[in-house]
Amino acid sequence: MRTLFLNPPSYAGFDGGAGARYQAKREIRSYWYPTWLAQPAALVPDSLLVDAPPAGKSLADIVRLAAGRDLAILYTSSPTFDGDVKVAQALKEANRKLLVGFAGPPVAVRPLEFDFTIAEVAEGRPLGTIDGLSYRDDAGNLVHNADRAILEDMDQLPPVLPVYKRDLRIEDYYIGYLSHPYVSLYTGRGCRSRCTFCLWPQTVGGHRYRTKSVGAVLAEAAMAKELFPQMKELFFDDDTFTDDRRRAEEIAVGLGRLGLTWSCNAKANVPRETLKIMRDNGLRLLLVGYESGDQQILINIKKGLRVERAKQFAKDCRDLDITIHGTFILGLPGETKETIQQTIAFAREVNPHTIQVSVAAPYPGTELYRQAQENGWLPTDDEGATLVSASGTQLAALDYPHLGHTEILGSVDDFYKRFYFRAPKIAEMSAEMLRHPSMAGRRLREGTEFIQFLGRRDRGASTA
Repeated sequence: MRTLFLNPPSYAGFDGGAGARYQAKREIRSYWYPTWLAQPAALVPDSLLVDAPPAGKSLADIVRLAAGRDLAILYTSSPTFDGDVKVAQALKEANRKLLVGFAGPPVAVRPLEFDFTIAEVAEGRPLGTIDGLSYRDDAGNLVHNADRAILEDMDQLPPVLPVYKRDLRIEDYYIGYLSHPYVSLYTGRGCRSRCTFCLWPQTVGGHRYRTKSVGAVLAEAAMAKELFPQMKELFFDDDTFTDDRRRAEEIAVGLGRLGLTWSCNAKANVPRETLKIMRDNGLRLLLVGYESGDQQILINIKKGLRVERAKQFAKDCRDLDITIHGTFILGLPGETKETIQQTIAFAREVNPHTIQVSVAAPYPGTELYRQAQENGWLPTDDEGATLVSASGTQLAALDYPHLGHTEILGSVDDFYKRFYFRAPKIAEMSAEMLRHPSMAGRRLREGTEFIQFLGRRDRGASTA
C-alpha cells in the first residue's frame, strides 16, 4: 500500500487541534522530530512522512497529499485526539478508499509498539491476522487482535535517518536549548524509572530499557554526520539514555572518535566518573527531569531520586562544564503552596542553564490518572477539565482540596519569573550571548515568545 505517515495539522475550527500540541509543550516555539512515525515509515516501501506543523502544511495540503494514498497513519496524543479524528474524517471524505489508522498513547492501553504492526497493514495482510491491531470490521464491530510481542532485538529497526533526509528539513526542527540545526534519534525504548505521571513507559515503551547495540548506534551517528553535514548537535531522545551507564560510556567514546557534539536525556543521579567520560567525548548538554525539590513529592511519584543526590549531580555538572536544561512539574500529588516555594528555591540553587516548568498532566493510561479518578482530583469546571486551552497553552488539570488548579497554574508564571528575573541569571544569559553571538537572536526571540506566552496566560486567567 502507498502509505502516508502524518503528524496532523490543526483542524480548522477546532480549538484543541494537533497544532496545539507544540504550544502546550513549551512556552516558546519548538519542534521535536516525529521519530515514532519515521520508524515505521522506514519499514514501509513507498511511504511518505509529513510532519505538518513545522512544515507549515494546512489541512487542505494534507487532503491533497492523501488523495493518491491507500493507507494513512496519524500520530495522535490525548490533548489533540478530538482534532486528529476530525483530520482523519476529512481525509476519508476526500478519499473514500483510504484506510486510516491511529498510533500513539491514546490508542495504547498498555505498553505497545506499533512499528511492525503498521508494516504488516501496509503489506496488505488481512487485518484479523495482524498482532497488536485494533480495528472495526465490516459490521462496525470493534475487534482487538492479540497483543504483539514486545520487540527485544532493537537492531531489527532500520535507521530513521534516510526518512529524515527524504521527507523532512532539519532546519525546521528547533529546540531552544539545543544547537541549531540538531538531529534526534532513539537508541532504545523503555525507562527503568516508575514515575507515576510519565506517559511513554506506561503506554508505549514499557519499563525495561531495550537498546540497540553500541555498534548500531555508532553506525547511525556516523550516518547522521554524513547525511546532515550542517548538523550542530546529535540528541539521543531515549527516555533515560543514562539508565545503562556502561553502554552510555561506550557510545560516548565512539562519538568522541567521530568528533560529534551530542546531548541526551539523563536522570539526576549519574556519577561524576560517567559524566566526565561523556563530557570528554563530546557531551554538551543533559536534559534532566528534576520535577520537584520536595523529597516527599518525589517519593509520592516514585521518582527514585534523592534531593541531595540531585544537588550533588548538579554540582558535578557545573564543575565539568556540562550544560543542564532542567524540567519541573507543579501540582503533583502532595503539592502545597509551601512545596511550590521549596521547588522554586531548589531550582535556583541547582541553577540549570535553562528550565521548563509544566503542570501535572494526568494522561489516560498513567498511574497518576488512576489516582486522580480515585481521589476526585479532576476539576469539574470546563477550564480545568482539559489539558490545553483554546489558545493552545497548558492548563492545570488536577484540583486538590488544599490547592486549586488555578493556583497551580498561576504558580508557573511565578516560577519562571523568580528563576530568570534575577541578577546572576541575567548576567549568565548575557555572557552567553556575548560569547556566542549566534545565540543572541535565538535568546531575543525566545524572550519575546515567553512574554507573549505570559500575556496569553494572563488573558486566559482573566476570562476564566
